[in-house]
Amino acid sequence: MTKTWQDYGREWLDTLVVAISVAMAFRAYLFEPFNIPTGSMMPTLYGNHSEPCRDPGVFETTPLKWLNWAVSGRDYKELVAPCEGTLVLMDRGDGRYDCCIQPLGGAQPSKPVSLPTDFVHSMNLADLAPGRAIVPGRIDGSRQVVCSVDAGGKLSPLVIPKGRVVWKGYDTTGDFIFVNRWRWNFRRPARGEVMVFATTGIDRLVQGTHYIKRLTALPGETVEIVSPDVFIDGRKLDAPLKPMIGKRGEKTPEPNPGAAGGMTGPRTMGADEYFACGDNSDNSFDSRYWGPVPRENLKGVGSLVFWPIVNPRWGLIP
Repeated sequence: MTKTWQDYGREWLDTLVVAISVAMAFRAYLFEPFNIPTGSMMPTLYGNHSEPCRDPGVFETTPLKWLNWAVSGRDYKELVAPCEGTLVLMDRGDGRYDCCIQPLGGAQPSKPVSLPTDFVHSMNLADLAPGRAIVPGRIDGSRQVVCSVDAGGKLSPLVIPKGRVVWKGYDTTGDFIFVNRWRWNFRRPARGEVMVFATTGIDRLVQGTHYIKRLTALPGETVEIVSPDVFIDGRKLDAPLKPMIGKRGEKTPEPNPGAAGGMTGPRTMGADEYFACGDNSDNSFDSRYWGPVPRENLKGVGSLVFWPIVNPRWGLIP
């Protein structure tokens, strides 16, 4: 019997449905991909980060730039002021800013450019305010404007001339990892594991997303941090907490810094609570600021870095 195009179509549809079902089951019950957004787990895992450079090389020209991105996760970008105005930064909460120029006359802002939050450390703006520090100053909510700081600490929005190159370099994506979803079905979480968890119900965290930290204290344990040391039930852990210093010498904070409200003494975990710290501890917004993670929020163990391919961290996560 000769098959019609409808028969072939049904066969292909059946195959597609099965493939999608298998992929969804693999993700839901076995291994789920996860992108590291911030620098709180450096140097173990890297989040979105920037690398300034003078001029793009041959690998940043089409079509080689696509191959370069597919292998290394690096994308060359330039942030240029299309008009005179101020530089406005919108914190997306994922280790990135949406950056645009707001014209002085209050007209429509320029089309936003997405860059890692650490690009502010290497902006090419020092000559616009000689002798002054240049920092993001908060406007409202998650919006900030780049300002200069005078000797008295007063912030003044920095006016950027038309055509000025604010920053150029590589936008490098954070590590992509596989999260083991089944391991904790057979045993309890263990100290030292890299844990991925949902933010649902945890105060001070963006709801509806996931974080990744190092599991530091278990249910029933009392944790105390006297930087750089961690004490569990009065016993000091071998691994000290150390700040991670970036390539250009600056610290690498998360986009939602926990500079205030950190714990000031020992804290005892409840029956189903886990204490989470970032490996880049001095620059990590973690359980010291928003409390322990409930057992029901745990999603799995960070197990393997699989992308970018050209990556010194590729492979099993220590």
